[in-house]
Amino acid sequence: MAPDESREQGVEFGPLGDELADDEYPMSKEELLERYGDRELELENGSQTLREVLDPPGETTFDSADDVKQSVMSMVSDEAIGRKKYSDRGGQGDDGGSAESA
Repeated sequence: MAPDESREQGVEFGPLGDELADDEYPMSKEELLERYGDRELELENGSQTLREVLDPPGETTFDSADDVKQSVMSMVSDEAIGRKKYSDRGGQGDDGGSAESA
């Protein structure tokens, strides 16, 4: 899988994405972290292990690789964010006017 294809919402899963997809589910969080907890997830501004991202306590069972990825997306720190408060969608500039010049 090419790096661009394994990056989702600022998180680069790399080969871990394929390994998660090839594994068998359901899988408990404990089992997931036992197998993959030390694997690094590359973020826009650094990296975190899967354990650091999913470690908050609680019983969880993942039903699929997509389920794992969704949990990662909701739990990653703001290091996954590139430029904070940046949007390429246009809108209003700091002066309250249009960001596009006339």
